[in-house]
Amino acid sequence: MKEVAEKIKLLRESVNLSQAKLATLAGATQSSINRYENDQSAPPLPLLVWYADYFDVSLDYIFGRTDKPEGRLYDYKPKFSEENQQLRQFIEMCFDPKSPMNDKLKQALIEMISKGGDSV
Repeated sequence: MKEVAEKIKLLRESVNLSQAKLATLAGATQSSINRYENDQSAPPLPLLVWYADYFDVSLDYIFGRTDKPEGRLYDYKPKFSEENQQLRQFIEMCFDPKSPMNDKLKQALIEMISKGGDSV
C-alpha cells in the first residue's frame, strides 16, 4: 500500500491542500489522512473512490498500476451504431443544412466514427 500512500499524498500536495482541509472535504479526520499518507493504515475503498473523483484520476493511477492519471482503459471507444439518435442529432447540428457539402461531410463523419469503433 506504499504506492497508494505516495499517490494520495502527491494528489493532495498537487493542489496545495492541507491534510486538515482535505479531511474536511472528504468527510474524514486529519489524523486518518495522515495515517493513510504515511502508510500506517490503508484508506477504505469509498475514500479512494472519492480521491479518484475529486482529483479526476483513475483508481489504476492511485494503485500505481499506471503512471497516466487517466488510467489504462481511458481511451475506450464504444462501437458506433447507426441507430444512435443522440449522435445523429449531434452530427446534424455540426453542419449547415444549406451547404452543398453537408451530406458528404455527414457521411464522411459517420464512416470515420464507424471505423473507429470497430477497432476496439
